[in-house]
Amino acid sequence: MKVYAINGSPRKNNNTATLLQKALDGVKESANGKEIETEIINLYDLNYTGCKGCFACKRLGGVSYGKCAVKDDIQEVLEKVSQADGIVFGSPIYFGTITGQLQSFIERLIFPYLVYDENYSSIAPRNMPTAFIYTMNAPEEVMNKFGYLKTFDRIESTIENIFTKPLVMYSNDTYQFDDYSKYKIDFPEEPKAAHRKIQFPLDCQKAFELGASLIK
Repeated sequence: MKVYAINGSPRKNNNTATLLQKALDGVKESANGKEIETEIINLYDLNYTGCKGCFACKRLGGVSYGKCAVKDDIQEVLEKVSQADGIVFGSPIYFGTITGQLQSFIERLIFPYLVYDENYSSIAPRNMPTAFIYTMNAPEEVMNKFGYLKTFDRIESTIENIFTKPLVMYSNDTYQFDDYSKYKIDFPEEPKAAHRKIQFPLDCQKAFELGASLIK
């Protein structure tokens, strides 16, 4: 079995990446003796674009029917992920939504499997379990006030239509810098640091439990 974590953050060792690794640790913990491989794919290491609208993936009888025809750094990644036994997506929130890198990846992953029929049905090769981890500077009350959840729901609905309904967790009010004094920012460091000390270990445990639930 193989479970992938898709890191939509430009950082490889901070909040999103840490929680994705905890989720993969949870996957391994729940394996019950099964041999499970896990891998984090860092999207910012790769050179690619979003969907180009060429429709080669929809061309009946075409060599690329049901798969993306664009040849770039994620071509092999898309092939690997198509045969996964589970996917955990992770992203920081920029301007109320996921990063452009992850949005582009999701377009390329999902559009080839979407059938233009009455039900927008799926021809994905695997009905794999999925999960989504969101990290953000915004506290929970701000996330709710400004309608972030509606945006997240649209993303999750698209994934559900092609694969399965994602398990979801949010990590709010995250700690962003090692030294807040170096940046022009109006969020005082002390409350952020105090919140992280208490909350981030709890978020790590939530991510671990999310991973443990993914393949049960």
